[in-house]
Amino acid sequence: MTATYTLYPIGRIRSPLLDRKDAPKSAAEGAPDAWVEVDPELAEALSGIEVGRELILLTWLHEGLRDVLQVHPRGNEDNPLTGVFLTRSPDRPNPIGLHRVRVLEIEASTRLRVGPLEAIDGTPVIDIKPVLSSTIDC
Repeated sequence: MTATYTLYPIGRIRSPLLDRKDAPKSAAEGAPDAWVEVDPELAEALSGIEVGRELILLTWLHEGLRDVLQVHPRGNEDNPLTGVFLTRSPDRPNPIGLHRVRVLEIEASTRLRVGPLEAIDGTPVIDIKPVLSSTIDC
């Protein structure tokens, strides 16, 4: 019997990327800045986040296919089929995205402009975590 777990989105990505096919494969490949809109009832959870801070966004890649177990990395048929757990493919059993971004602006206490971010508009955010350095202990 398979256990089930419930995830609740804490917010959404607002991005100029409107279609999955237009999104870069990684942030380093020309991804734009985007907004993270956090649900107002969670505003207190953003306390301490400042402009310039690096964050890890965990997203639910809602357009990902959940029955894909192998892909040609980067969508290139010349690459051998590889298990999705060794790739950054959005198509995977649990389509969780991992994005390292920098906070560029904070607006209205629940909107963070971050970048670069390759997630498409409307992508659910499931968590936000700090990037830890050797001098930070959260």
